[in-house]
Amino acid sequence: MVTKVQPDSPRTAAAAQPVLAGEKSSAEMFLVKLFAVVPALALAAAVPLAWGRGLGWVDVGLAAFFYTATCLGVTVGFHRYFTHGAFRANRALRIALAVTGSMAMQGPVIGWVADHRRHHAYADREGDPHSPWLFGTSARALAKGFWHAHMGWLFQRELTNAARFAPDLLADEDIQRVNRWFPALTAVTLLAPALAGGLITWSWWGALTAFFWAGLVRVAVLHHVTWSVNSICHMIGDRPFTSRDKSANFWPLAILSMGESWHNSHHADPTCARHGVRRGQIDISARLIRAFEKFGWATDVRWPRPERLARNLKDSTS
Repeated sequence: MVTKVQPDSPRTAAAAQPVLAGEKSSAEMFLVKLFAVVPALALAAAVPLAWGRGLGWVDVGLAAFFYTATCLGVTVGFHRYFTHGAFRANRALRIALAVTGSMAMQGPVIGWVADHRRHHAYADREGDPHSPWLFGTSARALAKGFWHAHMGWLFQRELTNAARFAPDLLADEDIQRVNRWFPALTAVTLLAPALAGGLITWSWWGALTAFFWAGLVRVAVLHHVTWSVNSICHMIGDRPFTSRDKSANFWPLAILSMGESWHNSHHADPTCARHGVRRGQIDISARLIRAFEKFGWATDVRWPRPERLARNLKDSTS
C-alpha cells in the first residue's frame, strides 16, 4: 500500500516543489465552467418545473440515492481518506471511494486532494485557494470573499501543483487510472439516473425527469453544499476548538454535508476520522467509516481521543 503523505508535513522532495504548476488550459477552464454552470441552471429551473408537474417519487428516491452515494464518496473518500489519511483502506475500498467521489463532478481526485491539502497548509492566509478572508474584513470585502470562497475560485486559471501536495496519489497506479476516468465517470453520474428512471417507469418521460432531478439538480445541490463548507464554514458558526484559521462549526449543514460542516473541529484535528466529536453532533460520514472498520475494509482509523480534544478545546473562561 502506498504510504500516505500528510498535507501539513510533506516530504522534503515534495516540499521543494512550487505551490502552483502553471495554469489550467482553455479546455479545462471550459469544462470547469460547464460543470459548475449547467447544474446550477438546472437548479434555478427546478422550482418552476416542480410547480405542478415533472417531479415524482421515483425522481426523489433516485436523487436521494445518488446524492448520498456521491456525497459520501467526497466526504469519506476524497476528504477524510485521500486528503488526510484518517484511516487505511484495502484496495477495493480505495478504488470504490475514488470512483464514487469522482461521480460528484467536483473534479478528478488528484486535483481535488491537491487543492484541499493546499487549503490546509495555508488556511485563511495568502496561498489558500478558497478563503473568504483574502480581501479584507469590510462588508464589501467579505461579500467578495464569500463569492470567491464559494465558487469564484474555480474560475481562476492557477493550477495547484500535485507533485508538491499529492505525490502519494501520483505514485498510485489505481488512483491515476481513476483520475483519467473522470470524463467517463461524469457521463455515468448523469446518465445512470436517467437509465434507472426510464427502466423503473418504463417511459422516456421517466428517464428525462430522472436525468433532470437525480442528475443535474442533484449535482448542483451537492456542489453548493460542498462549496458552503468552504465559504459559510469559514465565516460564521461556533469555534469551540483552537485552530490556526477562522473555521467554524455550522450545524444547519451537518446532515446535508454528511458531517463536514463541523469544520472547526476538523481544522483543529485534521486527520481525525470523525468531525462531529461532541455529543449530539451528527456525522454520517463517521458512521460509514465505522461500518467499513467493522467489515475489516478500513483499518488504523484515527478516532478522536479525549486527551487530544481536551488539549484543543478553548478555555471556556477566555
